[in-house]
Amino acid sequence: MNSMVMNRDIITNWAPRHERLFGRELVQLQHSLRETGMFTRDAIAKLIDNCPAGDLGLESMCVETDRPDRIYGVLDGASGKDAIKAIEKGRMWMNLRRVMDWSPEYKKLLDEIFDEFEARMPGFKTFKRNMHILISSPNAKVFYHADIQGQSLWQIEGVKSVYLYPRSEAFMSPQSVEKILLRETDEDLEYQNWFDDYATKVDLEPGNMITWPLYAPHRVQNHDCLNISVAMEHWTKPIWNSYAVHYGNGVLRRTVGVGTKTTNDYGMHVYPKAAAAFMWKKFGGQIAGDVVKARHFRIDASAPEGRVDIA
Repeated sequence: MNSMVMNRDIITNWAPRHERLFGRELVQLQHSLRETGMFTRDAIAKLIDNCPAGDLGLESMCVETDRPDRIYGVLDGASGKDAIKAIEKGRMWMNLRRVMDWSPEYKKLLDEIFDEFEARMPGFKTFKRNMHILISSPNAKVFYHADIQGQSLWQIEGVKSVYLYPRSEAFMSPQSVEKILLRETDEDLEYQNWFDDYATKVDLEPGNMITWPLYAPHRVQNHDCLNISVAMEHWTKPIWNSYAVHYGNGVLRRTVGVGTKTTNDYGMHVYPKAAAAFMWKKFGGQIAGDVVKARHFRIDASAPEGRVDIA
């Protein structure tokens, strides 16, 4: 069933208070994406089959699963159905990136979702909307990290625990954000076990979604079941301003040896820092392409862990 003929809201429990909380606090909502028929295993398998190679990300945990080492893989001709079977028996997660760019039906759904949000929140205007679909193994982990856009996570199948940490320098320094924005590192951050004493834990079940404040650190732990989730990203003018300020601070730190402490997403300082970011990119300061280069394994549904090493 296509979402456009559902004749119902995608967010099914919206309340007036959510307008004040959205993007500022952890918000938990309920959704009807499963009823579209666009996120069944068969539908996801077809998406895997049609996904451009550059938009398919595949990772696995290393043997010591508490270490955040990133191990990258390739599909190597496996069908979408075999890929899901392999992920269900292994320790992997697959990311179908920017689905709306190569599947018009999902672009239509993505626009419908954000149109609904904008209708509910006057003044909330989004651009660069993005949709990723995540397929991950039982007990798989996403290590402690932060994202640079507005984020929401929509659960379709399985259950996962999301640990959200305070957005303060005690848990993530401004310099860490700068390194992520300038692509000097991936999104992982330094994590210490005592951070969990200050975390908010949410068990995300099918039909639930959450969104959280910009740059709030978080990590994810799947329960003992295959997980299918949808991650959506968006930009607003305040989010773009925050990006420009952090990026500009990073450029100043790397060119004149000092960055300002100001990270407000408003004020006159936004514009020179945005200009610094533009010039840094224009003259090749930002690392080009994917931070990931090496590939370590390939999908194999017949293997005990669903993958085999690449020699």
